[in-house]
Amino acid sequence: MNKSEEFAMLVSKFLADYLPVQKNLSSNTILSYRNTFMLLLTFMQQIKAVPPEKMELSYLDSSCIQDFLLWLETERKCSISTRNQRLAAIHSFARYVMFVRPEMLYVCQQILGVSYKKVPQTIIHYLTESETRLLLAQPDTSTLKGIRDAAMLSLLCDSAARIQEFIDLSVGDLRINQPATLTITGKGRITRQVPIMKETLQLLEQYMSMSSLSGEQSSGHPLFVSHTGNRFTRPGVTHVMNKYRLQAFGSNGLSFPLTPHILRHSKGMHMLNAGINIYYIKEFLGHSDLSTTERYYVRADTEMKRKALSKMTDDITPKPSEEMPGWKKDSNILSWLKSLG
Repeated sequence: MNKSEEFAMLVSKFLADYLPVQKNLSSNTILSYRNTFMLLLTFMQQIKAVPPEKMELSYLDSSCIQDFLLWLETERKCSISTRNQRLAAIHSFARYVMFVRPEMLYVCQQILGVSYKKVPQTIIHYLTESETRLLLAQPDTSTLKGIRDAAMLSLLCDSAARIQEFIDLSVGDLRINQPATLTITGKGRITRQVPIMKETLQLLEQYMSMSSLSGEQSSGHPLFVSHTGNRFTRPGVTHVMNKYRLQAFGSNGLSFPLTPHILRHSKGMHMLNAGINIYYIKEFLGHSDLSTTERYYVRADTEMKRKALSKMTDDITPKPSEEMPGWKKDSNILSWLKSLG
């Protein structure tokens, strides 16, 4: 086996066996990794003049990987987050190769030596509780489509599910009996259960009854389907949200786009404002690391900080006119300082 055939075999086994079988990653994660290699091969052919059938692992030194990442940012106009995501896929491949081909350890170490780029911290946008109520009040619940849309929006807000988690929901993931819960399968196929509030549950029960989704025979059926009868796509969910965003806020009513992730952030901020423990928020949102929760929410609500600081200042700072002697320009500064004691 020549080196180009070996590279092709390693990539094939990484995508077709290691990721789905040994790591049990989701099909969407595997698709993202596959797209990374498609981009890498495109880069090698267009920029390095190396056709896919001639590709070898030894070509992927640190300089080549850095050129590839720069190409993603400049030519493909990828964000820093996407650039880092592509690098994470390549790092994962390098770690895999280290174990199955120990003789390639040095090449893999070079790849792993390429560092991630720091992502600038952005403002976390979210809907206030009053804005959320206004959005949820928009669907016309006198029709099946309106009931479906109302149930979708309410469940997105209630569960704080990621968009792919939401799309993947089936009828069997919803527990109607008390206590009502939703089982969400998140990143790494890790499941978590979140409670469903009474109002959302009523909408879901009405929607499922009108859609004939009751009973065990419907357990594997998608919880929500589009007009085509298939599971919603990401653009499909966003389209529904934008329809009601315009109804609720108009074309200029919000200073940021309304996406499913905005509703996820909104739930996190509402929980934080309600005084819910940050550890519970972490588990509720399915974050693998507490630092992610802290970065998104504990440091996000500037207004909440301002109010807390203002209250703290009011409580501990004495009023100059009542408790502290004022300093006058013609007074002796030393005498004035002594008077404070």
